[in-house]
Amino acid sequence: MVFVLTVDQRGSRSTSDLVPELLNSLNRRPRRTGLLRKFERTAGDEVQGVLSEARATIDVIVDLLRADSWYVGLGIGGVTEPLPRSTRAGSGEAYVFAREAVTRAKSSPHHVNVVGADPRMAEHVETVLWLMASVLRRRSDRGWAVADLLGEGLTRREIGVKLGISQSAVTQRAQAAGFAEEQRGRVLAADLLAGGVAA
Repeated sequence: MVFVLTVDQRGSRSTSDLVPELLNSLNRRPRRTGLLRKFERTAGDEVQGVLSEARATIDVIVDLLRADSWYVGLGIGGVTEPLPRSTRAGSGEAYVFAREAVTRAKSSPHHVNVVGADPRMAEHVETVLWLMASVLRRRSDRGWAVADLLGEGLTRREIGVKLGISQSAVTQRAQAAGFAEEQRGRVLAADLLAGGVAA
């Protein structure tokens, strides 16, 4: 079982083409593990990638939610093997599910949907992603600054020095940003995905 992400740019008729920048971000980031086939433009303002690791998949989705410019469809299932070199040449149920999911995302309030061979597991993952999307949408620039540095492993003291604020202010901003909730959401969503694959 693998994870296929199909991502379509929102409002592409009234905004510039964001696909080249997105592809560069998704394919070149050093921490991007579990990428079975790199993200490619499939048609118009749509991209698609194939991943094998649950946590990496959730990390990509969170990055996309943060950008707030994409409809995100996650398909969970099998693929026809061996996978071709080109992502867009692949086939199988995970591809079909991803197509269905991105179509659903276009009428979803949170712009992300999940479809899989196990509908209940897919719905659970989707629920966690919706809750995370609600948290991320309310996060301010100051909240993102603290969350990013916490994500890099810096201590609250180090962040305070870097941003020129007190440790208590760092803690307050982290709480307001929902950093702990986001981190728990990432772990829960990845565990649900990994459990579905193991099953």
